[in-house]
Amino acid sequence: MSATTLGTRLAAAARPAPIWPSGWAAGLSWLGAAAVIALWPDADDLGRTWELAALSAGFGGAILFGAIAATLPGFSPRFAPLRAAGPWLLVLALALTAWELATAKLDWLPRPFFAAPQSILEVFTDDYARLGESVGRSLLLVLPGYALGAGIGFLFGVAMGWSRLVGYWAHPVVRLIGPLPATAWLPIAFFAFSSSRGASTFLIALASFFPVAVLTWSGVSSVSRAYYDVARTMGASPWFLVRKVAVPAAMPSVFVGLFMGLGASFSVLVVAEMMGVKAGLGWYMQWAQGWAAYANMYAALLVMALMCSGAVTLLFRLRDRLLSWQKGLVRW
Repeated sequence: MSATTLGTRLAAAARPAPIWPSGWAAGLSWLGAAAVIALWPDADDLGRTWELAALSAGFGGAILFGAIAATLPGFSPRFAPLRAAGPWLLVLALALTAWELATAKLDWLPRPFFAAPQSILEVFTDDYARLGESVGRSLLLVLPGYALGAGIGFLFGVAMGWSRLVGYWAHPVVRLIGPLPATAWLPIAFFAFSSSRGASTFLIALASFFPVAVLTWSGVSSVSRAYYDVARTMGASPWFLVRKVAVPAAMPSVFVGLFMGLGASFSVLVVAEMMGVKAGLGWYMQWAQGWAAYANMYAALLVMALMCSGAVTLLFRLRDRLLSWQKGLVRW
């Protein structure tokens, strides 16, 4: 690196970064939401109002601190992800204020069908033990079911795409049975498995099997024959062609199937946990509906959404790691 280039980079690092307008607006909006929550009287006797106001104020103060630190020399690159999230942070603050006004303050939305934000916070502070146990049970159910269905679907899709014989016999069956919703197999699941856990795992695995199998088969069957011809000229065996040519070339389609299968697994999870299990997010939501505890139901839905979002993020990280060679071919 030349002295001129080094000097240019050091000068750029020493210059203060531009002001972050959306960060200032988001921080002030969160502080405004805290003021509305704390100072505007509730229409009914609700708990955890002051705790919600303190959380909102703390979040707004943290954003304002980030807005100040993001303009300091040398700190701007570290706050680049936070800068990108500025509009969302602002929208979330405005949404919280509107939600608080429509439920807890002005009582526009009928209760108990629409819960106030502090009511959902109260679920996390008072019923965390039962909710945490339900999260653990759901993870122990959805992860093995998804892994089993995705693994079998991947192998089945590779076999369908590679072998004409397997594709000839399996393709009509997959096209006939695959589009059926997994919940339609409830009677067969009850008959085939002696425990509700086995039946639930079967339904989740079935939900993830179809998209993974179909998209893996599509990816393998669409690999250019020129790749196989080049590998054969170098003495590649059929097993080598499958492992080193067909499967790597089909991985983009495989990951699309994995994403679709993950969403289908969480959709079936709620129904699967209603089949006699004693804990789980699906069971928790059914229990909350039975007692008209809609705040508990919304809290469970929020936790499930965060679980699914976290799983999708991990799957994205795995895809970026395994398909890093694609970054020079397509725009991410």
